Amino acid sequence: MAASSTNCTGVAPMLEVPRHPALTIMKLLWADKFACIAALFLVLIVVCAAIGPYFLEDAASKLNLRGRNAPPFDWSQGWLFMLGADSLGRSILARIAVAAQNTILIASCAVFASLVIGGALGLIAGYSSRRLGDTIMRLADVIMSFPSLLLAVIVLYMMEPSVLNLVLVLAITRIPVYLRTTRAEVLEIRERMFVQAAIVMGASRMRIIFGHMLPIVVPTLITIGTLDFAFVMLAESALSFLGIGIQPPDITWGLMVSQGKAYLHQAWWLSFWPGIAIILTTMSLNLLSGWLRIVLDPVQRWRLEMGGKNND
Repeated sequence: MAASSTNCTGVAPMLEVPRHPALTIMKLLWADKFACIAALFLVLIVVCAAIGPYFLEDAASKLNLRGRNAPPFDWSQGWLFMLGADSLGRSILARIAVAAQNTILIASCAVFASLVIGGALGLIAGYSSRRLGDTIMRLADVIMSFPSLLLAVIVLYMMEPSVLNLVLVLAITRIPVYLRTTRAEVLEIRERMFVQAAIVMGASRMRIIFGHMLPIVVPTLITIGTLDFAFVMLAESALSFLGIGIQPPDITWGLMVSQGKAYLHQAWWLSFWPGIAIILTTMSLNLLSGWLRIVLDPVQRWRLEMGGKNND
């Protein structure tokens, strides 16, 4: 007898409706509460970086010598001064929101450039001839032989400090990270059966690299890029703190910390609040990077979707 399409109650079973990918991502993010809070904080930082300079530029640059080093949580001057004022009477809250644009822009451009260049060189080094691959790896070894921060200090002392030069220096120092990771992934992937089958079927080298290998490598690069974003942001803050990064009238969180170090004994909040912004952003990026590592792993992602019920 043919199987009935209805159950014992005579009601046809409902088909499971495929869930939208965005809803799936939101569910996975909600399953990790720390990553969810980190993502919300990063969204707030991105919003401040996007609209802060357009709405708070005047408050961030307007001088008020009568309100020099005003303490935080003094509501008499308005909510913009809830974090206090700097040595020239400018709102620290407004300056943090405005400085977020330069800080995020520099780190984003440096990470994107190093990821693209390092990933491309890694693909070439992993799938090309041994001689070309060794040549590329020796170039990476030369860059890695110098401490990244020291190399950035030397180059920026020789060049004029600017946003473009800072992005260029930070990108160059981070290229070997993506190059070596991509090459290691490609060397392992090229031995898999589906790659060998593609070669037998006559697939071109470009199709094998960009059609078969790159989709497998990209999730790893994205995870590393998220974690590396925090490192680049800290490096930019360190360079600005040393006075060889962004120069006034431009501003970053690191430069704000540097400008407030002379007032630590009498106005600690000048360096404290931008330092807190750096710490919280870095911590959020680290938490989100850990969440991405789980989500991009099919086995761990399935466990996260099940809410940990099937961990055993």
